[in-house]
Amino acid sequence: MVTVINRRSWSSAALLACIQLISIVSTSCFSWSPLNHRQHTQIATLKPSSPQTYYSNSGGYEWNLNVASGDTATTTREKLETLATIANDALTEHGSDIFKSFKARVAVMSQSADEDTQQDALRLGLVAAENIRKEDELVASLPFYDTDGSGLALAPHLATKLVYKDKLPEGYDGWTGDAGLLAMLLLNEMARLNVDGSKGIDLPTRKDGIPSLMSAWVTSLPSPEEMSNLHPLMWDENDQEVLQSSSTKKIYRLLDDIEDDGAWLDENAWSLDRETFPETIKLQIGDSIKERQCFSTEGFRYAVSLVRSRSFFVDGSLRLLPYLDYANHDDFDSFELVGGGIGMLWGSAKGALLKSGKSLREGDEVCISYGPKGGADYLLDHGFVPPMCKASSTGGAVTSELTFEVDDTDRFRDDKLDILEYETYDLAPMEPSQVFDVTGGRPDPAMYQFLRLAKLGGKDAFLLESIFRKEVWGFMSVPVSEDNERAAVTAVIDACENALKEMDEIIDEEGSALSPKLQLCALVRGSERQALERTLEYVTQEAEALDLKEYYQERRLKDLGLDSDWSPEDDDVSFGGTRVPGGADYDW
Repeated sequence: MVTVINRRSWSSAALLACIQLISIVSTSCFSWSPLNHRQHTQIATLKPSSPQTYYSNSGGYEWNLNVASGDTATTTREKLETLATIANDALTEHGSDIFKSFKARVAVMSQSADEDTQQDALRLGLVAAENIRKEDELVASLPFYDTDGSGLALAPHLATKLVYKDKLPEGYDGWTGDAGLLAMLLLNEMARLNVDGSKGIDLPTRKDGIPSLMSAWVTSLPSPEEMSNLHPLMWDENDQEVLQSSSTKKIYRLLDDIEDDGAWLDENAWSLDRETFPETIKLQIGDSIKERQCFSTEGFRYAVSLVRSRSFFVDGSLRLLPYLDYANHDDFDSFELVGGGIGMLWGSAKGALLKSGKSLREGDEVCISYGPKGGADYLLDHGFVPPMCKASSTGGAVTSELTFEVDDTDRFRDDKLDILEYETYDLAPMEPSQVFDVTGGRPDPAMYQFLRLAKLGGKDAFLLESIFRKEVWGFMSVPVSEDNERAAVTAVIDACENALKEMDEIIDEEGSALSPKLQLCALVRGSERQALERTLEYVTQEAEALDLKEYYQERRLKDLGLDSDWSPEDDDVSFGGTRVPGGADYDW
């Protein structure tokens, strides 16, 4: 187990701008086109815009190269074309042996500046290698080979059960979860390519052709310097501080988790064997040799940022899917990557399927959807905010997060924790701290259910007695008492008001001049503000009508048939009817 290190209570965070562009570079490759995600050698700022101007990858980023880096546009295009050619050559030589289908190729995409503050940029992406005649047509498929990891795809269990099996304690579970395990695998893949001699652990053993494909993919990933513009986890502290206060989804929590896991791995595994786990490695990137942080806390943060930007949740697991991860996001006419059966010569195998959301002509960009999530999630995962997550009069996918917990000083805390652990959901016991999404309008019923239990006390505390232990969680799904309901509603109001107040302070500090990263923060802030304000309006109105709700006492009396007044005329008594004193016909 990883030792918990105190979390920092930082207060604000930063933005990241992501833009992606598309222009086709002819490179021969038979039906293969790695999706254009984080494959940008970007030294430029990204920025959100229309679906074709803000791109970042579902598992990562595109590589954007900008003349601001000191390179000319010609130089940056040449660098990207070299990387695209290497990737396509590997696909041409080995793709048909590894991918069941790959009707695309890697290409350099370009986009001109739009109405915002975006500079011309270049990046890598996927384009159709042939005409895709219909919607839902399969463009690419990649088998998992989960049992031994002999394929191209990477899954978290390969870290604990194969590659790092002898280096990690049994049951290792870091704060970064599956993303951290994939980051460890990615660092190992980088180390195996060290030009001064292979480092890391020489696992998994792979099929012929896969090492060449893996090498081309790894060397095309953005460098740490490029990721400092592409991903909030790699931003400087000032920008991260602004982002911290721009969203209820706190970036500092992620940074603390990464720091804790990186420090633990460095102390308990990597530093004990520097011959196998060097702090830095050298990679052949095109025609150049570049030094990169590897098995260190900084290297781990870099790897986690790549994983968050490039990974997909497919077939019940978070995965890195090389070449499929080149695909850019589009809000419309696109599908998420899905799992499914892939026909092979020896039968069928599980794998990832990339399907087109519309018909495409040869050379058109192949896009996918990164899934339904809020602006903060898109920014913290992929480094951009898509149009569907921007605040608007028509709504959109605006969302914010509210966090609640059982108070440490609650005299009934132990009883409540016992209920959350054993009497809520059999397969997923609840923690004493819970996070809920709010999108405006009526809050999630599960949030009220948790808050009613968290605020249970006073005259309602009898429900915590052992006789009710099996039923109390179900009781919380509906109002318990007016006092308890007021406490739950007030908790939501206070959480919304506090989050809005923190955002107001950032707006006052920024003024009118915003950098591209701060513009991204402003997009997240605007989206979350809309969700919080709508939720606050709804809950405030609800607080004014608490006397109209039906509570536990009234429901219980109704169940027992004791909810109506007795009248002497009501002498025809049946079960659930009015009681008549002395009206029972008992045979003593």
